[in-house]
Amino acid sequence: MNQVKIFAPATVANVSCGYDAMGFALQALGDEMVFTKTESKGINISKIEGADIPFEADKNVAGVVAQLILTDSNANFGLDIKIYKKFIPGSGLGSSAASASGTAFAVNQLLDNKYSNVELTKFAMQGEMVACGSAIADNVAAAIYGGFILVRNYEPLDIVEIPSPSELMVTVIHPQIEIKTEDARKVVPQNIPVKTAVAQWANVGGLISGLHTNDFDLISRSLVDYIAEPQRKHLIPYFDVVKSAAIKNGALGAGISGSGPSIFALSKNKDVAEKVAEVMDSVYKYAGIAYNIYVSKISAEGAKII
Repeated sequence: MNQVKIFAPATVANVSCGYDAMGFALQALGDEMVFTKTESKGINISKIEGADIPFEADKNVAGVVAQLILTDSNANFGLDIKIYKKFIPGSGLGSSAASASGTAFAVNQLLDNKYSNVELTKFAMQGEMVACGSAIADNVAAAIYGGFILVRNYEPLDIVEIPSPSELMVTVIHPQIEIKTEDARKVVPQNIPVKTAVAQWANVGGLISGLHTNDFDLISRSLVDYIAEPQRKHLIPYFDVVKSAAIKNGALGAGISGSGPSIFALSKNKDVAEKVAEVMDSVYKYAGIAYNIYVSKISAEGAKII
């Protein structure tokens, strides 16, 4: 194989209660990338469409991850990379993670699947370090594994795949404002009361149990964030209005996707998810802020060849 074209899914991280520990992949939204082997070693990014990101390989998430893998594997080739971004950085939907995980997956294909998914996640995490200053795994692991994932531990890295109801749907509204992950992380408290911590990790346990057992009521009760959302929601116009409207119209719960500004809502079927999309649209229609709305299944697979 000398060339591969891949799709890397957008992702929702945190999933309300699972700050830096949970995430899931979207089926309906993601980036496309093309990787071609070159005789000369090194990385050349020859095309970028859809976002204003660096062409310099050492400043681009895809370039950094590709070079790390080629160096680690002692590859005898270089790469030409073309990037087609379908959603912008700073969306809260794992834009940098799509680039990082898509690159890790694609280069591994060109290396005859030398690396495991855990190893690919470690490489992709270094792309997140370039993008936002933190080697976080929730978005990139979701984009590599697909479905729901739990980052159970970082040292050593332990990624757990979580089964979920096949009919579960997500609605996402993406206001076209940018919130940098690095900035959003600064407002999250570094010290929290034990009572708050207990409530938070109890919700994580409840959410995972609900996903395993198809218990939609338990999923709904568990989608509560006591740590990041109260501090970050003020960065997102009409957050409380959107969340309240989504839940009143049948959503199991709603919260901030990643660092924001995107807001996600989980629903137990497509009809409810589309109704939630309508009420989200009604909130933002006259707000004077451009936005996109997506209704998607939870992707059962991560990055893939197309």
